[in-house]
Amino acid sequence: MATGPQEKVAAIIVAAGRGTRAGASDVPKQFRPVGGEIMLRRTLALFAGAPEVALVQTVIHADDDARYRTAANGFDLLPPVHGGATRQASVRAGLEALVAHAPDIVLIHDAARPFASAALVGRAIIAARQTGAAIPAIAVTDTIKRVDDSGHVGETLERGALRAVQTPQAFAFQSLLAAHRNAAAQGREDFTDDAALVEWAGIRVATFAGEPGNIKITSPEDFMRAEAMSMAQLGDVRTGNGIDVHAFGPGDHVIIAGIRIPHSQALTGHSDADVGLHALTDALLGALADGDIGSHFPPSDPQWRGASSDRFLAFAVERVAARGGRISHLDLTIVCETPKIGPHRDAMRASIARIAGIDIGRVAVKATTSERLGFTGRGEGIAAYASATVRLSWGET
Repeated sequence: MATGPQEKVAAIIVAAGRGTRAGASDVPKQFRPVGGEIMLRRTLALFAGAPEVALVQTVIHADDDARYRTAANGFDLLPPVHGGATRQASVRAGLEALVAHAPDIVLIHDAARPFASAALVGRAIIAARQTGAAIPAIAVTDTIKRVDDSGHVGETLERGALRAVQTPQAFAFQSLLAAHRNAAAQGREDFTDDAALVEWAGIRVATFAGEPGNIKITSPEDFMRAEAMSMAQLGDVRTGNGIDVHAFGPGDHVIIAGIRIPHSQALTGHSDADVGLHALTDALLGALADGDIGSHFPPSDPQWRGASSDRFLAFAVERVAARGGRISHLDLTIVCETPKIGPHRDAMRASIARIAGIDIGRVAVKATTSERLGFTGRGEGIAAYASATVRLSWGET
């Protein structure tokens, strides 16, 4: 993230809700996958990659720390803060956390709007600079009627003056902070968005062009629509393969897919010799036609001696994100006589999913022997074969 040439811009990502209307699931909606990637991660990627956004402050529920670490892995973000009982209280927690950083402009965005574009973020920043308070809005195309408690139409509203409002909403930081503090002091916790709060505080709010695709995912039907949108955006399917081998040497454990397994020997190599993560790294780089692990992390470079291989896989994951891509599936096969991989399979899948920022259901780990043939059959080392499927936006190269 880089500071813009004028005011310092911060973004607050509101991700503390429970998402009860999104359908039966024990996972809050912002941590569910959309197009193979955690929804919150998609949102964080937008703001972490915005050149004018200097600070990204996420607000999460106190129960979601572990989920957040997976979603935010690899991004340069401020530490998350815990939200309150209402959206308004959560935004206020984010604002208070930013006080020490003294931003000039703050963008407030819902985690459940993962399809906002970089252009929309840019328009929000420009509008805030010009007006001090601005929100994205789109014209209402349906006829809107006011309905009474009995379900009868009471009034047909003139839609020409109506707008549907979205996020990110953009404000002068100090003005929004003061409005939130004043509302809290007066016991007002009923504002559904920040524009309504600053309107109450007497601040005039401007509008700028929103985006029809910037949907808020709320219901099961929204998830279905989001999946279709994601697939339409990412239609260029790429696959890559990776192979790695490491020999056994003296030691008392091996590390495979980020999991330490006690063993009578260790794997030898310039880094931590994690044969599984090395193969996966090459598979992702292969899908991007972006060299291999040796070209990016040459064994001749002493800085990689003993390095943890999750850094290599995280690098490849970031290369996918930089190309506007999504990881659809990772498949890893371990070939060895010992140690036994089965008891550690799910831990390996969880480790890979965490590093890649994808749902564990998109990670496969398998194991086989070579029927005592070859160097693996003789117990001289371990081999790993990996494949990766990624989706890039059309036009990416």
